[in-house]
Amino acid sequence: MNAISPCLWFDDNLEEAATFYTKIFPNSSVGHIAHTPDGKALGGEFNLDGMTFRGINGGPTHATFTEAVSFSIACRDQSEVNYYWDSLVDGGEESMCGWLKDRFGLSWQIVPNRLHELLADPNPVRGRAAMQAMLSMRRIVVADLEVAADAAAPA
Repeated sequence: MNAISPCLWFDDNLEEAATFYTKIFPNSSVGHIAHTPDGKALGGEFNLDGMTFRGINGGPTHATFTEAVSFSIACRDQSEVNYYWDSLVDGGEESMCGWLKDRFGLSWQIVPNRLHELLADPNPVRGRAAMQAMLSMRRIVVADLEVAADAAAPA
């Protein structure tokens, strides 16, 4: 188990969320879920690709996630961006600049590694052009970032 792990407060759908997330991320599993005598889940753990998450069913009083906390997924290429975007936004909603909210209201940033490379380009004109392109996107499209950078200042 990680020394520090996020704890997510759900209304009453912890088990549904844990199952949803573990189907998306490789090397993932649902751990122990504690139940009341009548079978309702109270809390438990799930692991997403090596990271332990705790979850509790605390009821609707505190069950609202905000963008103040999000999870960022570094993607090696566009196909990985598309996979995580399509999987996590299913039943949720798109936002801007690679952000989305999943069906449980949790915010995710789906970020291709190429974005960071372009932003760190030695030619700042290319980095600014990539940033401007990204600011107009919902799902980040690597090819569009590269076109914008190349149009501003060919590599």
